[in-house]
Amino acid sequence: VQLQAYGGGVVQGGGSLRLTCAASGRPFRNYALGWFRQAPEKGREFVASISLNGGATYYAESVEGRFTISRDNAKNTAFLQMNSLKPEDTAVYYCAAKSGLARTTVRDYDYWGQGTLVTVSS
Repeated sequence: VQLQAYGGGVVQGGGSLRLTCAASGRPFRNYALGWFRQAPEKGREFVASISLNGGATYYAESVEGRFTISRDNAKNTAFLQMNSLKPEDTAVYYCAAKSGLARTTVRDYDYWGQGTLVTVSS
């Protein structure tokens, strides 16, 4: 499966952005999806993940209550709605896919899209 993430940009603190992950290739519904991010000079970290049918979602503690992950299998897309953004959310955001259950670690994901940059100003 090929993934493409987009929707990043520059936003003021407290604002919102919606990231989209578009998939092509193998059936999208066969993959759990995850969003990860990497800030400058830091490692890639888990943000959120969603199960095959969207019935289960998982969030990093730092984004719980502010971010929402969702997916539309009919349109081969996944989303990350980000509200109440903070400067510390500034990072390149990546979407990733894996077979089986949704997980929360980088090494569990086999397919990665290119990142999209989110910059939150204070």
